[in-house]
Amino acid sequence: LASPGGILPHRDIIGQLPGQVLRTSAGARLLLRRPSLEEYVLLMPRGPTIAYPKDVSAMLMMMDIHPGDTVLETGSGSGAMSLFLSRAVGPKGRVISYEIRDDHHNLAKKNYRQWRAAWEIGHMEEWPDNVDFILKDISTAAADMESIALDAIVLDMLNPQSALPVVHPSLKQGGVCAVYLANITQVIDLLDKIRTCRLPFLCERIIEVTHRNWMVLPAKSLSDDAETYCSVPYVARPSFWQEAHSAFLTKLRKFRPPLS
Repeated sequence: LASPGGILPHRDIIGQLPGQVLRTSAGARLLLRRPSLEEYVLLMPRGPTIAYPKDVSAMLMMMDIHPGDTVLETGSGSGAMSLFLSRAVGPKGRVISYEIRDDHHNLAKKNYRQWRAAWEIGHMEEWPDNVDFILKDISTAAADMESIALDAIVLDMLNPQSALPVVHPSLKQGGVCAVYLANITQVIDLLDKIRTCRLPFLCERIIEVTHRNWMVLPAKSLSDDAETYCSVPYVARPSFWQEAHSAFLTKLRKFRPPLS
């Protein structure tokens, strides 16, 4: 394993337990641990751009996902959202993930399988096998939707407005459809489709998730004697590296139209 702090042979890593500190050839210390799901989705092989963890977390809260829920995802992509949904609904829940492109479909399944296999190495229980990956255009899946009751929907596709007429009958009354869009003009197109087609959705929120990274470090001291509490000055400022814009998240809630 080559790093800016030196080289660490794989033989020194294999068989070690998480939490141990190992030294590289240059004397640098590396902490050994298993990757979190957030780190895995950021580093796993990608085809299309993934839904970033900061946005996924906000969408999960929008939809108020519970263990045992059934959730529809349109646009499997590289499988990032599928993995977070899989964890949220738990062993008794179900995620139905549609993808129109064969290469994206296969990549999402591969990334999902690899995470499940890696998870089982370090945990007593298995990661739930609760995601159904389907290679099909969601706009042609009206017949598939007839027998499904959905607690929530995630739309991560170029033209989500084309999917709404197909999927909304299967969403429970009061259920949330969370839409992931890169551009604000796409949000306008989505809302205009809902207006002109009189679809039973209320737009509750449109948000952009931003994080501000900070650097907080002790300043270098001229003396090694300053080891008492609050004796060392700290540098605290925004980090040079900041995350860029990723998406606009739109929260749509299904309602029952009034009787005319």
